[in-house]
Amino acid sequence: MSKATELLAQEFVCARCSNKGGQTQELSMSGTGLSRLLEIQPYRYVFVSCPTCGYTEVFNLDTLDGRDDLGTFLEALFMD
Repeated sequence: MSKATELLAQEFVCARCSNKGGQTQELSMSGTGLSRLLEIQPYRYVFVSCPTCGYTEVFNLDTLDGRDDLGTFLEALFMD
């Protein structure tokens, strides 16, 4: 779990019921064309849900982590 994901879980305040703290789940998706063919998943998101009412917000992890496309490409090439 990334630092951004942990921080979102701790600092989340529900827009509906004002409950503090949330549950997070990360999701990676492929795009179209070559990334789908090679099963590269450059699109990363985190869903933060309120444990009380279920309200969910979606955040782009690449934006929150400050990662660039080159880093994602190199990570895909050299991953375990």
